[in-house]
Amino acid sequence: MSVLDKYLPTIAVKPLTALLENHQVHLKIVNERQTRHGDYRPLPDGSHKITINSNLNSYRFLITLVHEIAHLVAFKKYGYRIKPHGVEWKRTFQQLMLPFLRPEIFPMDLLPFLARHFRNPKASSDTDAAMSVALKSYDPPTNKIYIFELELGAYFLTKEGRRFQRGKKLRKRYECMEVDTGKMYVFQPNVHVQLWKNL
Repeated sequence: MSVLDKYLPTIAVKPLTALLENHQVHLKIVNERQTRHGDYRPLPDGSHKITINSNLNSYRFLITLVHEIAHLVAFKKYGYRIKPHGVEWKRTFQQLMLPFLRPEIFPMDLLPFLARHFRNPKASSDTDAAMSVALKSYDPPTNKIYIFELELGAYFLTKEGRRFQRGKKLRKRYECMEVDTGKMYVFQPNVHVQLWKNL
C-alpha cells in the first residue's frame, strides 16, 4: 500500500490494493513507454503481472490500473478466447470502475468526461480525445502543446523528432504534412507535440 500511496488518489489505495491481492497480481511500476500506459500478462505459475508507467498522474494511473485488472478479471470469467477489448472486457471495466467514479476520488471537472467515456470504454483512454485532454490538464507543466492548439500552417515536432506542418481540420482529426517527405498524415487532436515555428 505504501508504494501505491505515491501513485493513486488516497481513497482509492485500499480498494485497489485489495483487488491486486485478491487476484494475485504482481504490480510493477516502470519507466515511461511511448506506446502504452500499462499492460497485463498471465504468468506460468498462475499469478498475474501488471505493469504501469511511473509518469502517469494519479487519475490516469488509477484508470490504467483498473483497465489492466479488467483484462485479468474478464479472461478469468469468460476465458482467454475473448477479444482483448471486446464486449466482455468493456462490461468488466465498467463494473470495476463504477465504485471509483465519485468526487471523493476524481475532481468534479473530470467526472463528466469519465461518465461519458465509460458508457462505451475504448481500448486506450488516449483515443477518447476529450477525456485525454481533461486528464492531461493534471499532468506537470510541459513545453508541449496539443495539435488542436496550433495555428493552421504552424510547424511542429513529434516526440520522435519528425517535422510536420499543421493542415486543415477534417471531421475530427487534423491533416498534417511531413516537411521532409511531403507526405500527408492524419493526427488525433489530443496528440502532444512541440512547436517548431509559426508561419
